[in-house]
Amino acid sequence: MNARLPASALPLEPQALQTQVDDAWRKSIVPELQRYIAVPAKSPMFDPDWAQHGLLERVLQSAADWVSEQKVPGLQLEIVRLNDAQGRPRTPVLFFELPASGGADGSPAPASGQTVLMYGHLDKQPEFNGWRSDLGPWTPVIDDGKLYGRGGADDGYAVYASIAAIQALKTQGVAHPRIVGLIETCEESGSADLLPYVDALKDRLGDVGLVVCLDSGAGNYDQLWLTTSLRGMASGVLKVEVLTEGIHSGDASGLVPSSFRIMRQVLDRLEDSGTGRLLPASFHCEVPAERLAQAQATAAILGDELFKRFPWAHHDCGGSTVSALPTTTDPVEALLARTWRPTLSVTGADGFPDIANAGNVLRPYTAFKLSLRLPPLVEAAAAVQQLKGLLEDNAPYQAKVT
Repeated sequence: MNARLPASALPLEPQALQTQVDDAWRKSIVPELQRYIAVPAKSPMFDPDWAQHGLLERVLQSAADWVSEQKVPGLQLEIVRLNDAQGRPRTPVLFFELPASGGADGSPAPASGQTVLMYGHLDKQPEFNGWRSDLGPWTPVIDDGKLYGRGGADDGYAVYASIAAIQALKTQGVAHPRIVGLIETCEESGSADLLPYVDALKDRLGDVGLVVCLDSGAGNYDQLWLTTSLRGMASGVLKVEVLTEGIHSGDASGLVPSSFRIMRQVLDRLEDSGTGRLLPASFHCEVPAERLAQAQATAAILGDELFKRFPWAHHDCGGSTVSALPTTTDPVEALLARTWRPTLSVTGADGFPDIANAGNVLRPYTAFKLSLRLPPLVEAAAAVQQLKGLLEDNAPYQAKVT
């Protein structure tokens, strides 16, 4: 945004603002997040009976109650509900709006008429494993100044942070544009319900000039960051079947092809396993010159922290010198790999017993949950159709691949 505040506008008082926001987090927001973490409000993909369980409804209503309690002058709040074409409920959203306001010194509201949209979500990914013995996904714990538990950072804090920021502006009497908030409950399932709400609310959203997406990450906490490149995603389950039931490997292996080996062959059509590069040219796009320049400028600021920040596995005795390596140590390439390069990840598997219960049985099938990150300029719907044909057609050994 290139708009400037009028010269007569009240300047922000950073120290007072910091004190107010810190107090809000300590006294009100952190306790709310602790209550939020304790609720296993998993996204619909991971809880198909979400409507009956009522957990998404519970965290959404709790957030709405908290927003109402803040009594922000002029703010209107609503839980919006829609049904799909079959009459089934879509996951609800929290919507708030605040009209533009002039400053306490009489300075006018911004004249552009544009809206600032604050976005977040309250649904959670599943709990996964590997938690420390004294921690758990639904047990909020503060340790060394950090709040542990599922969903607090992704993305339960968003609505609370949004309102705290608005309250700080109001307290300081600063002129501000119109502000709306849209907090969904389907993001971790691919935001399948978001677009119908955007369409239903488009008149109330207005002319959006800035989106504050409190789920996009930041380079560091020393400055504000603008997200200019974000990959899309195509996901699904790829299943390879060769048998109707498991059979003894001593009797059948070598004659009955391994479903895992066929899976590897099929995925080799998509990915060069030696480099991780995706093979179809249509899944790639040219990085625009402006975005490349921005990546270079960002890399100059962040340097090797772009890859050092990840919890790499160590395998030397001291655990400090020999560790797993990133695909590149060039900061610019590291940024482009995360934002402009298509990448395949296997995020789940089925058809495998636990190692403790794995006998000498040739498994009848192998299934992988695939997550394909797509560059910003690649059309996801077309990529999905090409992906299906690439992986399913002409399977080795006439295996059933779906």
